[in-house]
Order: sequence, then C-alpha cells, then structure tokens
Amino acid sequence: MAAALSSQFRPSTYMTLKKIKTKQLVSCSMQPPSQSNIKVVINGAAKEIGKAAVVAVTKARGMEVAGAVDSHLVGQDIGMVCDMEEALEIPIINDLTMVLGSISQSKATGVVVDFTDPSSVYENVKQATAFGMNSVVYVPRIKLDTVTSLSAFCEKASMGCLVAPTLSIGSILLQQAAISASFHYNNVEIVESRPTPTDFPSPNAIQIANNLSNLGQIYNREDISTDILARGQVLGEDGIRVHSLVLPGLPSSTTVYFSGPGEVYTLKHDITDVQCLMPGLILAIRKVVRLKNLVYGLEKFL
Repeated sequence: MAAALSSQFRPSTYMTLKKIKTKQLVSCSMQPPSQSNIKVVINGAAKEIGKAAVVAVTKARGMEVAGAVDSHLVGQDIGMVCDMEEALEIPIINDLTMVLGSISQSKATGVVVDFTDPSSVYENVKQATAFGMNSVVYVPRIKLDTVTSLSAFCEKASMGCLVAPTLSIGSILLQQAAISASFHYNNVEIVESRPTPTDFPSPNAIQIANNLSNLGQIYNREDISTDILARGQVLGEDGIRVHSLVLPGLPSSTTVYFSGPGEVYTLKHDITDVQCLMPGLILAIRKVVRLKNLVYGLEKFL
C-alpha cells in the first residue's frame, strides 16, 4: 500500500487559511522518557518533513521520539540534524527492523510514522505490525491498490494504520467546504500553484475533484466537451477542470472557484511551511494507537 466578473459589481466570498513561515531556533521543552509515552519512530527522518516531525513529537505531551530511520546521515544524532539545542542521543539508522526490535522489548505503545515512498510502504507497515506497532502513513501518490492490500492486512492482524493523503488540517477544511459549496453551484474550477515543478495535477487537486465527482453532479456544462488546452485538464467525467501553475516565490496554493448567477465563491488555502502538517501528524499519532484496522483520511478524526 490515495479541494469575477469584470468591472461590474461582484460579491465574492474568500476563505483564506494561511500558515506563516517564521525562522526560529529550535528550542524544545523535552518530556522526560516515560513508560506510558507513545514511542514514535520516524521513517524518513532526514527529510524536511521528517525533521519537522522529530521536533513536533519531542514537544508534544504523551509521546517521544524513540527511533529515526533513513538512508541519509546514518549515524548522526537526529536531535543535532534537526538543529535542536540538545542531542536526543538517537542515531539515524538505516534499518527499520533493528529499531523496531529494540522498542518492542520495552512493551510500550509504539507508532511508526512513514514518510518514505509508495514502493516501500506495504513492507514497512508489515514490519511495524510484526513488532506490535501501529502506523501513520503520509506518502503522497500512494496507489489505491496498496491501500486496499494494507486494509486487508491490517484487518486480519487487528492492527491500526492511518493512511493520510494530507496532514494539513487547513487542506481538509477546504475540501469539506468545497463539498458543501458544490450543492449550490454548477460551475467549479481548481487552480493550484507550486514554487517548483512537480507532478501535476497534485494529489490535493485530484482529491478535491474526486470528492466533488462522487456527488452525482455535472459541472461546467457550457464547455464540458471543449478540447482547448488553455481550459485546463478535466479530472474525471463530471467536468471539473484543474489549472496548475509553477511560479517560484509563491506558496503552495490551492484555490477552488465556484460561480453562479451574479456571484463568485472562492475557497483558498496556502501552505508556506511544512510546519502546517505537524498538528495533523500529532493528532494522527494520538488516534492511530486506538485503531484495530486501516483508516483512510485524517478527516475521519476531525
């Protein structure tokens, strides 16, 4: 094992959720190790999101970093890699099994956070399950076949796994607002921007389009069959179009435009820093320890 008119009067509604990036020296009030703390293993710890996760888990109450796995910076202390004030005395190890084995001996509740890649997710979750640990998976573009296989595996093993297409609570709120708006508007288009080239359309845009397509509506009927490239790519069979921009200097942004007679309704979400994913990650860790099966989507817990 995956949301204007011209110079005339235009009433517009904007919902803008922004995370402001700040430069900060990482100072953590570390919780003392406790048998009751959730032991968290970060798989993909040397990545930007992995380092942010280490800091977030260290700050969070009731959990602690118990292992760091990555093929890069092997042997280095993960606390120093994350520019923390003190070393965590946890070296980065390129062997998930070794880390899981040492933690399982403590009989503590454990969670593996997987930031790796789609090709290794299934085996990673199987390993975690073999050692009695639940998993949180945030791997963009994970195939639905993998999710289906993981679901069957977790059901049989009675172990919890949360597969999150996004950890951004703002992104989830935008998706939910888009679903509500779709019942009132027949025209909808998605515009997204990213500062660097990536695979387009993004998983977020695809998720929004899939959510709206499942509601049984046909959108943009007036030009649903147009083949003009400038009109954007149609996702699915319901006429939802997405326009993807690459503009260095802009934040990663997703905007959903709805329109009806005399009005345009706009939903927008900007991401300026990986820190916006951390509240969702902490929530996922707290929730997954109670699961006995696979849950797809963090929105199930909001």
